[in-house]
Amino acid sequence: MTQPKLILDHIFDHEAERAGEVFLTQPIGGGRVVEFTWAQALDQSRRLAAHLRSRGFEPGFRVGILSKNCAHFLLAELAIWMAGGTTVAIFPTEQADTVRYVLEHSGASLLFVGKLDLWPQQSAGVPAGLPCIALPLAPPTAFDTWDAIAARTEPLRGRPERRGDDLAMLIYTSGSTGQPKGVMHSFERITRASVGISATIRQLLGDGPTTPLRTMSYLPLAHSFERAWIECASWVDGRVHLFFTESLDTFVTDIQRARPTIFISVPRLWLKFQQGVFAKMPPARLELLLRLPIVGRLVGRKVLAGLGLDQVRLAGSGSAPIPAELIDWYRRLGLNLIEGYGMTEDFAYSHNSTPTANAPGHVGVPMPGVQVRLSEGGEVLIKSPGQLVGYYERPDLDAESFTDDGFFRTGDRGELRADGLLKLTGRVKELFKTAKGEYVAPAPIENRLNAHPMVEMSMVSGVGQPAPYALLVLAEDLRPRQADPAVRAQVEAELGRLLQDVNRTLVAHERLCKLVVAREPWSIENGCLTPTMKIKRGRIEAVVEPAVDTWYRGDDRVVWQ
Repeated sequence: MTQPKLILDHIFDHEAERAGEVFLTQPIGGGRVVEFTWAQALDQSRRLAAHLRSRGFEPGFRVGILSKNCAHFLLAELAIWMAGGTTVAIFPTEQADTVRYVLEHSGASLLFVGKLDLWPQQSAGVPAGLPCIALPLAPPTAFDTWDAIAARTEPLRGRPERRGDDLAMLIYTSGSTGQPKGVMHSFERITRASVGISATIRQLLGDGPTTPLRTMSYLPLAHSFERAWIECASWVDGRVHLFFTESLDTFVTDIQRARPTIFISVPRLWLKFQQGVFAKMPPARLELLLRLPIVGRLVGRKVLAGLGLDQVRLAGSGSAPIPAELIDWYRRLGLNLIEGYGMTEDFAYSHNSTPTANAPGHVGVPMPGVQVRLSEGGEVLIKSPGQLVGYYERPDLDAESFTDDGFFRTGDRGELRADGLLKLTGRVKELFKTAKGEYVAPAPIENRLNAHPMVEMSMVSGVGQPAPYALLVLAEDLRPRQADPAVRAQVEAELGRLLQDVNRTLVAHERLCKLVVAREPWSIENGCLTPTMKIKRGRIEAVVEPAVDTWYRGDDRVVWQ
């Protein structure tokens, strides 16, 4: 019996049929780039696959990749697959203790070290004696290099096969609470999800399968969202030209080089793009111009061109809830921004908006083959073609995570409309109880706060307190000026109005008693954000805990931390 076509089969077909077509474009500094055709990409991966095989690792061996996004991340993953191994990607912002935990927990036999900013600190987390290979663009090390190995090694020939139930990758969750968990994904399941994602993108664009597309990879490839929707969907599609970024400082140049037709981001970055626009043009003036029939279209195109998004035909947001007002704002600019929903545990293959089934504030309808229902308590339960095989060496978590009939317990609370559109209303475990004994769901309130141009991020809390409060990070353009008394007075007045506006939409026990302006922005580096830029509630609450009682004793509606 012939096994179904797997992701490697798609890749080998593209190698044969599109050998001379450019697949990857990698900036290497100074405005220079290196391009890889399908033939060149596969030749590189085949050479490293032969090297990995020569090391005599056991079947299914695990190989770590610690690197920012770059072309050789993809080429290393492909080499691992062809050699018979399983990929273990580590977020490039992780600290040494997490790097060590992932490598030791997964039983990694080797580590690829790539493009990194924190290698001097992270290197202490690499277990002594673990073989390492330095990718191009890696920081200086004494490791054997990719280029040297490729130069001296003959490429692996033929079409190396993997079984559908072989593990393709372990994806370690970003650890917003507790120790990261290793999510196991097989070749059969990542293929089904990737084929479905590629087909969904083509359907949303209304294109045939041979129309060339351009996209960018800049969100962490260690996360399932980027891995599925950018990397693996591109492997399967075959007609996607994938561009990488050099650095944050060159992002505008990089995006203008790519001129993407597909662009995927996360809510925090969509918000930062908007705030960058507002820093150049007051929101009220832009709003006025957008309302004018002809002028509005011209202004919208100019704004998108300034962001480098004027060629984008399909834009997506995922990984976390995005304020409905933000989606509406981008659509008024002329950007086709849609929201989707997926998890590491279903390889980001769950829900997506369509031209006929979409509404700001909703994450779309089930993608083909996905089943969804709500538990009695409102938890979203999913059965997806991309569903995880299980948690690596954690059968206890497997037992907790699935219903008796095989649905995954997402931990998200939701509401289903009659037309199938799903709205997320918060995390089950994020619900907290005030001193009055009533539960508050923070996420919907945070979305209302985050829609304001003065607010970059927010967190609603107040466990055991008389009423909830919200901690705010101000927009980037305001932070350097917040010590100015005049600016501070203006911010306080505007936040006071925001507090009133938000509270009008809430039931009595959810109403915020005050807004607290954070002393410094939350970041991955200070431990307040995960590598995918979700807030770490426990960490932030622990930092501010000594001051909370003082906030409640005061009468000010806006407090400065």
